[in-house]
Amino acid sequence: MAVLLRRWRGLLVLNLMVVTGFMIFWSKCKSRSIKNIEQVELVQTASQETLLKRLSFLEEVVYRQLNGLSRSLGLIEGYEGRGKGGLAATLSPDEQVKAKDLGEKYGYNAYLSQKISLDRSLPDFRPSKCKELTYRKDLPQISLIFIFVNEALSVILRSVHSAVNHTPAHLLKEIILVDDDSDDDQLKGPLEEYVNKRYPGLVKIVRNKKREGLIRARIEGWKAATGEVTGFFDAHVEFTPSWAEPVLSRIKENRKRIILPSIDNIKQDTFELVPYGDSGHGYNWELWCMYISPPKEWWDAGDVSAPIRTPAMIGCSFVVNRKFFGEIGLLDPGMDVYGAENIELGIKVWLCGGSMEVLPCSRVAHIERRKKPYHNNIGYFARRNSLRVAEVWMDDYKSHVYMAWNIPMEDHGIDIGDISQRVALRKSMNCKSFQWYLDNVYPEMRNYNNTLFYGELRNNKASNLCIDQGEKENHTAILYPCHGETPQLARYTKEGFLYLGSLGSTKLTEDTRCIVDDKNSRFPQLLNCEKITNVRQKSWHFFQNDSIVNVDTGRCLEVIPTKGGFGFELLLQSCTGQKWNIKHSIKQGQ
Repeated sequence: MAVLLRRWRGLLVLNLMVVTGFMIFWSKCKSRSIKNIEQVELVQTASQETLLKRLSFLEEVVYRQLNGLSRSLGLIEGYEGRGKGGLAATLSPDEQVKAKDLGEKYGYNAYLSQKISLDRSLPDFRPSKCKELTYRKDLPQISLIFIFVNEALSVILRSVHSAVNHTPAHLLKEIILVDDDSDDDQLKGPLEEYVNKRYPGLVKIVRNKKREGLIRARIEGWKAATGEVTGFFDAHVEFTPSWAEPVLSRIKENRKRIILPSIDNIKQDTFELVPYGDSGHGYNWELWCMYISPPKEWWDAGDVSAPIRTPAMIGCSFVVNRKFFGEIGLLDPGMDVYGAENIELGIKVWLCGGSMEVLPCSRVAHIERRKKPYHNNIGYFARRNSLRVAEVWMDDYKSHVYMAWNIPMEDHGIDIGDISQRVALRKSMNCKSFQWYLDNVYPEMRNYNNTLFYGELRNNKASNLCIDQGEKENHTAILYPCHGETPQLARYTKEGFLYLGSLGSTKLTEDTRCIVDDKNSRFPQLLNCEKITNVRQKSWHFFQNDSIVNVDTGRCLEVIPTKGGFGFELLLQSCTGQKWNIKHSIKQGQ
């Protein structure tokens, strides 16, 4: 309905202007002295015919402009065509050949996207109770902000069309497209001409003069927004019916809520819509986001339409009161590109008086691309950004982020920039401690405050090799050339346990495995530590630059020369005085 209202709004305005002009003209004519009544009737008839012809012409112009614009770009409008109803769309063998290059360029099937209508319908995956809910009339208006860099034009326009089609007209203040310095010519003149003619006055385009990255591009979109509420989305999404009302209703009730629509997946190769199950958004200690199970109290309540408390957000979409977002410092402009900004926002809003939740009654579909738009090595930026979050917000738990990335807490050589303004922001808002956050918002998160040493574990007889977790299914620790990544992240604890591999995330998932001497094998076993009932088998005596001795058997973890592999083999044997060193240590209070 919203799209029909918008489509005819321009036509009605034009018609009213013509009618008003005619009435003014007619009133002037009527005031004049006209002697011949037949002449008056002739003028009336001629004027009416002229008006009807003009209205017919205007209707044709408006129709041609609204529906013909997409054809000039090789795109399709309307509710029919491939992929209708969110079903998988296909290409012929010849089309598949043509599609290959575009698929590699964009990370999704951009050629197929051109064959799918900009207005295609999607199924309604909301819980049934959501469809029975009603919402107040005085909801705030929203500015929708899309960030893009070298996105396929058809995908951007489908995002815009679906936003207009499925957001009530009286609630949609504007759509802001932020171009983060794209190179693609289609995203310059053709995009601008299309949105200006198709949605005059509704769509704004903000163009960054240099590539800022997703984080700072979103801040630029916020600066341009005028709506009471701002919604931030990737430019490769599709909205579904009634997505906006539940979001705006929750923010109307409490302006300090950040709302996340539930995300469904659009397959990048077929554009088929696949629903995701109910979930919160969490993260691991590298601050990579992930889906997590909703909290126990949500399940216990038995209402699948209820909001889900979430510690953080996946990052592709969130909605927030514009003024409140500014009050809590927006996103961190000192971060680069993207990565960890979504975690920082979740931590910050909870610590500083707000909240974050996922709404099952609001659903937005998102293309999960196989190629990221900014940089192939996004891990470099995510690591730097994560350290900013750790230093500003995580108090005594900041060591966990350094451990997770397997880097020292001091002299790590990573320039994280100036964080003084973010530290001052936290202090000015009297925010709670990170311990409070773990206790009340993310109690599912594992903690590793019992760690004494972490990092690469090397033997003095083979210093170029590190203990490595090897193939998981082998359940055996091995030696491998040192590379400093998480498969070689060793961690020795106050309890005397020796873990190997990446840090765990939530208590509902498997934790890091630990090295065990089971008495039977000459090789060190790598097993789920929580399932080892004999504590002595997983306990080790160790000091830096000394032997590693199992408490139960008295055998030492040592290396011996071998002709195969990398020249040495890791095993358990009677102690010969070999010495080990774990690269990093944690000082008391870090």
